[in-house]
Amino acid sequence: MTSYVSHTAIDCANAYTLSLWWAEVLGYSEDPDDPNLPEHEECLIRSADGAHRLLFLTVPDAKQVKNRMHLDLRPDEGTRDEELARLLGHGATEVADHRRPDGSGWVVLADPEGNEFCILRSTGEVAAQRQQAASQ
Repeated sequence: MTSYVSHTAIDCANAYTLSLWWAEVLGYSEDPDDPNLPEHEECLIRSADGAHRLLFLTVPDAKQVKNRMHLDLRPDEGTRDEELARLLGHGATEVADHRRPDGSGWVVLADPEGNEFCILRSTGEVAAQRQQAASQ
């Protein structure tokens, strides 16, 4: 017997507001049969195929320290740096830059409530770097 991840839960100060922010970042939507409302203390968003879900939970305590668990995001289209610019424009803040001169690496960002997440290179960027290395 095994288990599966039903959803990833994120504690926050305002479940509704943060669920809207992440829905825009990820292209997720709420369940049309159970819409999120501003007064809800639990707000769920899901990927288009329903395979991944995020549940935002309003809690009374503020974030105190670095996340013990976080999301690693990879752009569907474009590059890591283009996605970084988009997310910074959307209200994320940069926490740490771990990009390397060869183009590898990642950038740590925080959402409007300070929850950290990382931006990785796109699969196209990774494949191009591998192809370049193989041809040398």
